[in-house]
Amino acid sequence: MDLDLRKLRYFVAVAEELHFGRAAERLHIAQPVLSRQIRALEDELAVRLFSRDRRSTELTRAGAQLLTDAGPLLAAADATRRRVARAARGVASFTVGFMPGLIVTGAVRELSRRYPELSVEVVRTNWDDQTEVILDGRVDVGYVRMPVDTRGLATRSLLAEPRVAVLPADHPYAGKPALRIADLAGEHLLQDPAAVPEWRDVARELADPQQRPAVPGFRSVEEKLESVAAGRGVVVLPLSTATYYTRADIAHVEIEDIGPNRVFLAWDGSRHDPLLEEFADIAVDCADSSA
Repeated sequence: MDLDLRKLRYFVAVAEELHFGRAAERLHIAQPVLSRQIRALEDELAVRLFSRDRRSTELTRAGAQLLTDAGPLLAAADATRRRVARAARGVASFTVGFMPGLIVTGAVRELSRRYPELSVEVVRTNWDDQTEVILDGRVDVGYVRMPVDTRGLATRSLLAEPRVAVLPADHPYAGKPALRIADLAGEHLLQDPAAVPEWRDVARELADPQQRPAVPGFRSVEEKLESVAAGRGVVVLPLSTATYYTRADIAHVEIEDIGPNRVFLAWDGSRHDPLLEEFADIAVDCADSSA
């Protein structure tokens, strides 16, 4: 049986909202239509996807599994649609995603030199979408900062760089040549503690997580740095990201006893395009020459 992608998208909306009315509004369709589509999907799969009563909607075990599998399926469909559309326009293009602080100019120039007819484009990515843009076809390859979920991706290791504490310029540690992670035990981290597990192991503010001040939902590095400059806390970043955003009201100091940030090149593992492998070789050569 072939999965109907439209029904699958409807299912994902309900699974994320856990409310048929809100999901219908999000999809801009009537709720009875949505309910019929979900029942049809359940009939096709011969399973129940949701457990419903008058008060709540919950995923069944089968529904939870389908939600896990739906993301890669829908992303692959979106990627195919984008590549077909580009081919129809008759424009040969290759798009490279990159995280803040990473320089991709050398690899992009070399690919353009080898293929003058190819339109090589770049797209800046963020922590929360650096693999999503690969799997849904917005970019062909991405320079990603670990850790990321590499399921469905092919990867090549490029480089490793120190991580630094970014502090207000008037912080007592701002002038130190280096510090240890224990030195930051009393600081408020403006990040998810899972992003810096070494800090999480020593942090005093996590002794009672309910007392920890809330961390805003930052959308960019720039927003984090504004909060650091305002004295609201500190962040831990890769060295190249910190130096990319040089400004007088903040400082960065290397943390000498935590592991480096690793950078990989990643692309959709289901694609077998020699150009992807060739660009990976170029990227590795450029990373080696700049080390």
